[in-house]
Amino acid sequence: MSTNKDAFRDYLQLEKKYSTHTVTAYCDDLASFEAFHKTHFDQEEIDQVGYGQIRNWIVVLVNSAVSNVSVNRKMASLKAFYKFLVKTKQIETSPMLRHKALKVPKIIQIPFSEKEVTEVLNQLQTTVGFEDIRNKLLIDLLYTTGMRRAELIHLKMANVDLVNRVVKVVGKRNKERIIPILPVIADQFNWYLKERTSVLVGVDEDYFFLTKKGLKLNDSFVYRLINSYFSTVSEKVKKSPHILRHTFATHLLNNGADLNSVKELLGHSSLASTQIYTHNSLSELKSVYKEAHPRGRK
Repeated sequence: MSTNKDAFRDYLQLEKKYSTHTVTAYCDDLASFEAFHKTHFDQEEIDQVGYGQIRNWIVVLVNSAVSNVSVNRKMASLKAFYKFLVKTKQIETSPMLRHKALKVPKIIQIPFSEKEVTEVLNQLQTTVGFEDIRNKLLIDLLYTTGMRRAELIHLKMANVDLVNRVVKVVGKRNKERIIPILPVIADQFNWYLKERTSVLVGVDEDYFFLTKKGLKLNDSFVYRLINSYFSTVSEKVKKSPHILRHTFATHLLNNGADLNSVKELLGHSSLASTQIYTHNSLSELKSVYKEAHPRGRK
């Protein structure tokens, strides 16, 4: 079993090119099912199981108040593992073939308004010093490019081209894409780079965004930063880097951008992923339509 797990990890990393975070999550889910299987069925090997045993795990998870979203993620991990075993001819048929995902409520992410984004950026307009200048550029870059939090954290100095005003980011499955930098924030890069020379640059010097100690940013740092600033201007429940990405896409669509262009900027592999942002655009369109049409004001 350990051989198959190691091979599965290599498959996810090298062939599927999943991120380290995703690979760890898949392997953790696999280990959880292995522990459950050993406890409830007194068997260590999960290479050969029936769907009934998997179904038992689902029941235990649900009864333990694990959310349907989390259960579905664990089942996706198992599905990938057994698909791998079929592909490598370890088994003939996956026990997950007749599995159907649990229903989850559709949650529409509410983006920040243009006013809320402007208010946050205005807070940082007159501030000075490395951290404030970095924070303003970080927020503005997320808002004007729509890049993911991980893409921002792993942005390298070598991938910022101020002459041509573009940045190259590495997205999911190591896919690279070029994103233009708006002229309105071009000067901020120069201000930040000037202040960046004052920090103690060490092992993480290749990364564009650093802490005041010269270290690469991490997920929780960026989340706390976004949440902190937007909590002062917004009462929305969720205030995160992903909502800022969502805001980027929604504001583009609200102002006339076509779906395909937004798809390319976001780095989505299909339009289906981008279409979730049209929910809020449609809401905006309805509002404009109601205000503009003579019959809408009656």
